[in-house]
Amino acid sequence: MGKKKLDYAEAGVDIAAADRTVEKIKKLASATFNESVLSGIGQFGGFYKPNFGTVSNPVLISSADGVGTKLKVAFMTGRHKTVGEDLVNHCINDILVHGARPLFFLDYFATGVLCPEVVADVVEGLSNGCKKAGMALIGGETAEMPDFYAPGEYDLAGFIVGMAEQGKIINGSAIKPGDAVIGLASDGLHTNGYSLARKVVFEIAGLKPEDMIGPVGQTAADTLLTVHRSYLKPVMDALDKFDIKGMAHITGGGLRGNLSRILPDTTQAVIGKDSWLIPPLFSYLQKTGEIDDSDMYRAFNMGIGYVLVVEEHIAGSMVEMLKSSGERPYLIGSITEGSGEVILKD
Repeated sequence: MGKKKLDYAEAGVDIAAADRTVEKIKKLASATFNESVLSGIGQFGGFYKPNFGTVSNPVLISSADGVGTKLKVAFMTGRHKTVGEDLVNHCINDILVHGARPLFFLDYFATGVLCPEVVADVVEGLSNGCKKAGMALIGGETAEMPDFYAPGEYDLAGFIVGMAEQGKIINGSAIKPGDAVIGLASDGLHTNGYSLARKVVFEIAGLKPEDMIGPVGQTAADTLLTVHRSYLKPVMDALDKFDIKGMAHITGGGLRGNLSRILPDTTQAVIGKDSWLIPPLFSYLQKTGEIDDSDMYRAFNMGIGYVLVVEEHIAGSMVEMLKSSGERPYLIGSITEGSGEVILKD
């Protein structure tokens, strides 16, 4: 008997499964299409004809990001429908800080052995996030790489393109002493600090995903898989009514690491740590893990997911408008003379 010939399936790549996956993705992605999308999923590139509307001098603003080790919680629980929305919302917030409205999105999904059902769940989350933002999911890449990833695991990345009027781009350069700092509440950890949070919850506390985190009132799985929220609607509404000088998305590095990115070198932000309600999850993590304050504020958002800097005299009106729209805004600090730092005061 002759030697069996080697084929791609024997090497670990299932092209038939990939074809089934693409068909599932097509249906989910097409639900996000609008009149600007000129192509369907499956071609070599995505085609998008932007409608500039009243924008006379448009600038495209882009970003790329991942979900980090929050994916490990999805692997543990077999729950994959939220991480796609996490990714979309994280990317939206990153370009929103410059006043950009999202146009279209692409994703990269890579795994060792392709499971069409898992990919479909992830893409369902991507599709949901894009639809809520009025943004098109116009393409991406699904890669099957045997022996590269642990069984049952995958990686996920996203790429966003948005648009802003050049004369209205927000970059923090107008921030000056006397301005006010407003924080918008987060919905838990969002997508940062998960290496530390997982260690506390699953190793130090010894919880299983289905176990309750008492102070939080939810299971560990529900708590850690809470979707990273998008600030698109409240911020766009605020931009229609107020002059916002600077904005920051509070991700890895916390308030210090992110707010400092938009401060002019001659200013500093002084933030009162007692000026907002810190959610029970963060107190639980700190107490259980015996984590220093400095490490908590470096790893986590501590309940503030997004920051806006405005002139002091309009801060009260903006806070009231944000409250009326269902937001949880806090006046968390002010801008003083300094050297580009963020000072956290007890």
